[in-house]
Amino acid sequence: MQGQKMELHERGAVSARIRRVVVGGAAAFSIYVASAGVTACAQLLIARIVGAHTYGVYAYVIAWITILAYFCALGFDIALLRFVSAYQTVGASSLARGIIQYAERRSVAAGLLVAFIGAGIIHIWPWPFSAELRNTFLVGFVLVPILALLWIRCSIVRAFGGVVPALIPDRVVRDGLLVILIVVAGLFFGSRIEPQGIMMATVAGAVVGLLLASQGVRRLCPNAIRTAEPQYAPASWRQTAVPFMIIAGAEALLNRAGVVLLGWFGETRDAGIYSLVFNIAFLVALPRTAINTLFAPTISSLFTRNDRATLQVLVTKAALWTLSTSVAIALGLAIMAEPLLSWFGKDFVAGAPALRILLLGQVTAAAFGSLLLIMTMTEHERGAAMLLILSAAINILASVAFIYWLGLTGAAIASSTALIIWHIAMAFFIFRYLRLLPGVLGLLVSNRREEATARRDIRVKASSV
Repeated sequence: MQGQKMELHERGAVSARIRRVVVGGAAAFSIYVASAGVTACAQLLIARIVGAHTYGVYAYVIAWITILAYFCALGFDIALLRFVSAYQTVGASSLARGIIQYAERRSVAAGLLVAFIGAGIIHIWPWPFSAELRNTFLVGFVLVPILALLWIRCSIVRAFGGVVPALIPDRVVRDGLLVILIVVAGLFFGSRIEPQGIMMATVAGAVVGLLLASQGVRRLCPNAIRTAEPQYAPASWRQTAVPFMIIAGAEALLNRAGVVLLGWFGETRDAGIYSLVFNIAFLVALPRTAINTLFAPTISSLFTRNDRATLQVLVTKAALWTLSTSVAIALGLAIMAEPLLSWFGKDFVAGAPALRILLLGQVTAAAFGSLLLIMTMTEHERGAAMLLILSAAINILASVAFIYWLGLTGAAIASSTALIIWHIAMAFFIFRYLRLLPGVLGLLVSNRREEATARRDIRVKASSV
C-alpha cells in the first residue's frame, strides 16, 4: 500500500513537471510566434521592395556577420545561464557579478577586434568584392560587437528569471524596427534601397534592442549581485564557455552554409532566395525552440538528482508535443509553398523545391527532440561541440558538391542531410552515455512501463480477491 502511494506521488510529480514545461513553453512559444511574424514581415518587405539580387547581397553579408557575432560572444550567451543561476543558488553573488562583467568585456573586445580586422581586409584586398558588397560588409562589421553584447545581456536577463524580457529585445524589437525603417525608406526610395541601407537599419534595430536588454538587466539584477565586489574565476569559466562558443558558431555555420556558399560562388540572387526559404522552413523549429526555454533547467535538475525515469518521460512528452506541432506547420507551408513564395516576388517561386526539402529535414529533426539541449545540460557539451563541428563540415562539403550540380536546391539537400546525420549521431551518443531513448523513441519505454503497471495492478486485484 505504501509503495502504491509513493508511486502515485512520483507520477504526480512527473505530471507537475511536464505541465510546467508545457505551460511555460506555450508562453515562450507565443513570443517566438510573434517574433517569427515580425521576422517574416521584415523579410517580406525587404524582398518585395528591393528584389532578389539586392536582398541576396544583404542575406549573404548578414549570414557572415551572424556567424562572426556568435563566435565573438565566446560561448557566454549560453554559459551565463548555467553559472549565474548556480551562483545565485549558493549565494555566490561576487562570482555572479564577476562572470557578468568578464563576459561582457571579453565579448565586446572580441567583437571590436573582428570588426577592425574585417574592415582592414576589405580595404587591403578590395578586388574580390563589388562596391555594393564591400560597403554592405563595412556597415555590417559594426553589427558584430553589438549583436554579441545583445545576446550576452539577453542571457543575463533570462538567468535572472525574465524569460519574456529576454526574448523581446532580440526577437521582436530588433526586426520590428527594421520593418518600420524599411517601410519608411520604401515610401521615399522605392526599389532603389541599397543593401548597405538595409544593413544600417539592421544596426539601428540591434542598438535599440541592446538598450532594452540593458534596461532589463538593471531592473532584474538582484541587489546582492549589484552591490557585490566582483570575484573572478576565468579558468573555470573559459573551460565551460569554449565548447559553448564552438557549438553556437558551428550551429550558425550549419544553418547558414548554403547562403554563404551561394554568395561565395557569386550567386547572390540564389543566396537571397535560399535565405528566404530557409527562414520560412525554420518556422517548423519554433515549437522545439520555445519549449527549450524552460526545458533546460529541468533537464539539469533531473540529471543532477540522477532521476533518469522522470527525465525519460519528460524528453518523450516534449518531443511528441514539438513533433505534432512541427508536422502541422510543415504541412501547411509545403502545400502553400508556391503561393507563399510568390508574395515575395516572382523570382522567389524558384525556391519552392528547396523549401519542401528543408521542411522535411526540420520535421525529421523534430522527431528526435531537443538532443543538443540534453547534451549541453548534462555536462556533455564537448561531445556536442565535436558532433556539431563534424555536421557543419559535412554540410559545407556536401553543399559545395550539390550547389555545383543543383544550385539552391542542392544547398537544401546538403543542409537537410547534414541536419539529419547530426541528430542521428546525437541520438546514438545520448543512448550510449545517458541511457535515454531520444525523441519519440521514448514511447517504447513508456509503453513497456504501462504494460508492467497494468500487469502489477491485475496481480494486486487478484491477490486481494
